Amino acid sequence: MRPAFSVLFLTTLIGAAQGLFIAMFAVELLAAHAVTTNFFVGGSALVLVLSGLGLIASFFHLGHPERAWRTATMWRTSWLSREVIALPAFMAGVFAYALAHWGNLGHTAALGFIGTVLAITLFVCTAMVYAAIKVLREWSHPLTLVNFTLLGLASGFCLAAAYAGLVAPAVATPLAQAAFSLTALSLLMRGASLVRNARLKPSSTLQSALGIRHPKIVQKTQGAMGGSFNTREFFHGKSAPFVRGMVITMLLGGFVLPLALVLTLPLLAFLIQYAGLLAERWYFFAEAQHPQNLYYQGVS
Repeated sequence: MRPAFSVLFLTTLIGAAQGLFIAMFAVELLAAHAVTTNFFVGGSALVLVLSGLGLIASFFHLGHPERAWRTATMWRTSWLSREVIALPAFMAGVFAYALAHWGNLGHTAALGFIGTVLAITLFVCTAMVYAAIKVLREWSHPLTLVNFTLLGLASGFCLAAAYAGLVAPAVATPLAQAAFSLTALSLLMRGASLVRNARLKPSSTLQSALGIRHPKIVQKTQGAMGGSFNTREFFHGKSAPFVRGMVITMLLGGFVLPLALVLTLPLLAFLIQYAGLLAERWYFFAEAQHPQNLYYQGVS
């Protein structure tokens, strides 16, 4: 599939925001005595900024942004519609959580729990947009949901450690240790999906598609003089060396370097990890082989 950069930024930005909020709520539950109100208010503001940037990025993927509101009308059957509803709901929950802390209104634990439930719901909705597409076997697997959640948590906790280093040093080390563990687990799970997807074999062939049993079929033309939606949208169009470079960038930037840096330089670790996660999300789309590429990829 062709990666859409707006979606790359959408999914990685809101994933980091969700992870950051869950990290903040964990601090409230386990170490609230070690931080001040400013930690929760400032952190919530950062969550809202990241979520807002992700929401803005999503509009660049729409052919008619003025009709964006219609995407929420199919919530009964569409995971995309559910995601469209879950993201603003999560942002509203974060705002209420920040307001309760800022105004000393109480009930912050209850609001934090609601926000965490909404964050988890958003993880599920975002991942299921892709995992529910049965024809793309690279996506249609429980590891898609696992990886979207773990990668968001890893980047969010890494950012939380960097943020805590500035405003709440007492919890910076535990958050960095949690980020290290989540990143290591993310590497294990993403590695498992890479191994699984590399072993997949096409369930269809040119022979089965055409109903011809001849052992050798050679495609000479796509039947048209120019490109088409099929040749542009279902294949990334990059060379094999470029794709291998993205995999290396993903592994080094998304996992190896953050693991080496997060315990000592969490802010640098987060910045490198975010760049690596953009590469990871690019490859997530690129590795999905649509069955139509048996025909079009050879001539695109």
